[in-house]
Amino acid sequence: MLTFDHHHRAPKSGVSRRQFLRVGGLGVAGLTLADLLRADAVSPSPKRRPKSVIYVVLDGGPSHIDMWDLKPDAPVEYRGPFKPTATSLPGVHICDLMPKQARLMNELVLLRGIKSVENDHFLSEVYTGLPRPSGNRPAWGSVVGKLSGPHNGMPAYVSLNRATVDRFEYEKPYYMGASHAPFRPFEDALNDLRPAKSLDTLADRKQLLRQFDSIRRDLDGSGTFDGMDRFQAQALDILTSPKVRDAFDLSKEPPKLLDSYGKGKYPHQTAKDILYEWDTKPFVLARRLVEAGVRAVTLRAGSWDHHSGPQSDIFAALKMLMPVLDASVGALVTDLKDRGLDEDVLVVVLGEFGRTPKISPQGPGREHWADAGCAVLFGGGLKMGQVIGETDSRAEQVKTGLVTFQNIVATIYHVLGVDVGVKIPDFGGRPQHLLDDRTPIRELVG
Repeated sequence: MLTFDHHHRAPKSGVSRRQFLRVGGLGVAGLTLADLLRADAVSPSPKRRPKSVIYVVLDGGPSHIDMWDLKPDAPVEYRGPFKPTATSLPGVHICDLMPKQARLMNELVLLRGIKSVENDHFLSEVYTGLPRPSGNRPAWGSVVGKLSGPHNGMPAYVSLNRATVDRFEYEKPYYMGASHAPFRPFEDALNDLRPAKSLDTLADRKQLLRQFDSIRRDLDGSGTFDGMDRFQAQALDILTSPKVRDAFDLSKEPPKLLDSYGKGKYPHQTAKDILYEWDTKPFVLARRLVEAGVRAVTLRAGSWDHHSGPQSDIFAALKMLMPVLDASVGALVTDLKDRGLDEDVLVVVLGEFGRTPKISPQGPGREHWADAGCAVLFGGGLKMGQVIGETDSRAEQVKTGLVTFQNIVATIYHVLGVDVGVKIPDFGGRPQHLLDDRTPIRELVG
């Protein structure tokens, strides 16, 4: 996997942190690709392309009762201002501001009643399946990178999110190893994928590589960087070709297709007069990346942390957010289908929790609610065209089909062929399961 770890300082060996980050497709990236090429060399050729996952996180908490689990017969202080609309799945209704998802519902899966442990904006469960009290667990993308490897010489795990401060950064590899951190193209690392323009540039990179060789025992006592022989040369060939960089080049997409992913604005979470442009590029880029062979792509879309009060009007925000999300999700699903990738790519759209079914009298608005969130899934060879889970008449509690984030991540591992029974030693050498509850959602996998 092609990675740049933004959370660890370079070791004390004469290599600056800047050099560590900008080794460019030859140092850290080349070494990692070499390791993975070696793994490919000893593995049998797959009969078909490995599967991939696009993971869309609606950071801040999308309102389940206003979007996918409306309760039009509930008392007025619960049901909110939005109207339900029928979908292509008989008997299933969602908000009428999401018509594309409504038309596609017979090809999607709607999870209702997702129960989370934490009721705050900590995304540990979202990216690892486990809450913070479980300790520092690796992101599921890092697990995939370590246990499944890349495809077609592409990175295994790409995050289209910029790294945040440590307290709120949950896409960390931890004991999977720094080489399995996500590659972040929106950081300055992408510029380092350009082919070397001269022999002098290549010589500089080779010199830095030799510096890395002198410190490799400090970086990885397990011998990950040993024996770079022909695999190193093969990695260099990949990184001096345009393949990886081309996968990130949206200029290759027709303008009409880019426009189909939607356009709009949404308000700042605490200042409704400040509007942001809805960014569709990560959705298109995610499709390009999985098509090129990336196994795990994560992105965050919009801002969903709206509450009560005149400056944080959740209903005004949702009125703007739902149509643009619907356009992007609908276009992504259609795009994958048109390219014959619907069986090979799983799309997951979710947030960290839902919103209080009873409307706050001050504001009005909705607050955090961990007992009954929602998610939308598409593809991946799973059983589509169904609703899993049911909440009570006020969307407060799960009645049937309880699903947790561990079950969702276990389902992702199932799709990607990761053995959930494997144990990985943590920093203290103690073998750790990937999840405590390793059961995928049975209605999806059979």
